[in-house]
Amino acid sequence: MKKILLAAATAAALAPCAALATTGYFSHGYGIKSKAMGGVGIALPQDALAAASNPAGMAWVGNRVDLGVDWFKPDRGAEVVGNPLFSGSYNGNGTSSFLIPEFGYNRMLNPNLSFGVAVFGNGGMNTTYDASPFAAIGGTSPAGVDLMQLFVAPTMAWKSGNQSFGASLNLAYQRFEARGLQPFAGFSSNAANLTDKGYDDSTGYGVRLGWTGQVSPAVTLGATYQTKTKMSKFDKYSGLFADQGSFDIPENFGAGIAWKASPALTIASDIVRINYGDVPAVGNKADCLFIGACQLGGPNGGGFGWQNTTVYKLGLAYEMNPGLTLRGGFVTLKQPIPASQTLFNILAPGVVENHLTLGATWKTASNGELTVSYMHAFEKKVNGSGSIPGALGGGEANLRMSQESLGIAYGWKY
Repeated sequence: MKKILLAAATAAALAPCAALATTGYFSHGYGIKSKAMGGVGIALPQDALAAASNPAGMAWVGNRVDLGVDWFKPDRGAEVVGNPLFSGSYNGNGTSSFLIPEFGYNRMLNPNLSFGVAVFGNGGMNTTYDASPFAAIGGTSPAGVDLMQLFVAPTMAWKSGNQSFGASLNLAYQRFEARGLQPFAGFSSNAANLTDKGYDDSTGYGVRLGWTGQVSPAVTLGATYQTKTKMSKFDKYSGLFADQGSFDIPENFGAGIAWKASPALTIASDIVRINYGDVPAVGNKADCLFIGACQLGGPNGGGFGWQNTTVYKLGLAYEMNPGLTLRGGFVTLKQPIPASQTLFNILAPGVVENHLTLGATWKTASNGELTVSYMHAFEKKVNGSGSIPGALGGGEANLRMSQESLGIAYGWKY
């Protein structure tokens, strides 16, 4: 037990070093097995990270421990055209790769009741422009943002017959820094707390609920709902985020199906809705700033203009033999940034849409499992339309992003 607690503490300590953005700024999946299968997991619990997708799944994974890490490499940048002040191409890869650790533990208290904990990076966003896109209008270099989110999710799950129900208390931690935003000081309600204040921390909590049901010998359904996670404010950035530094984690919910198509082949699919637009700092548009109708950091202040989005996931697992399972998947969504909101999103170009995933699991002689996963998010470009106001010289801001990740995990039953 001491080793398990030490592993959890290590994962929690390392996770704030991670920064990722695949479906907006959420991860495409949780757990290396899930990530190898397009992120599916609502109706297909496979390891002790199941609570991150659907807490009801923990009732089916038994006594086990899982440790993993994902190497994540985004390629992000921007282009400004038609602006007399700062037109040019800009590379946001000053920090080029990140490690995202994960940890899961589950124990069956009796045949029908489980307790576990999942520790995982929920999401984040990083851009580091060594040559600032805003240098010509007073911004310092480097410029960019760094947002990291960590969940520690104690989970209880109960099963009765072919159904299970679960609940997780999501204890959330996030860390943020912004640099090089001096040109926006005139649009802020508190310019002293807009940029270059170092890292600030925020904590909060929410709840995730879930259900799974095996409706036939071959078909399992699942559903899950996560409340908006109310977070403490980023006081150092009360002049940037709406409502004096408020930055909650959005409500999200989804449904899934898993089909045992043959003794060797499992096909699973999830649909997940993420309500980015319901968090003012993320969803409020920046347009109001440039006509004097709002301010950064003010009540209902300007934000990044992200819209709610729906994520579609498909995954397959094929058991080649008792010791080897091959995995693959596909993820798609409509990226959340409107063409009119690309200027501010030079800092957060979370625009990728289509992802391909691959992976495999090998069973070891010691009752363990070694899993690897690979994800490629194909490059997506979003061209601005009316994105730079006349007050800043007009023109358009265009965004681009692609991503790759490579993960490895080891899990064992006890």
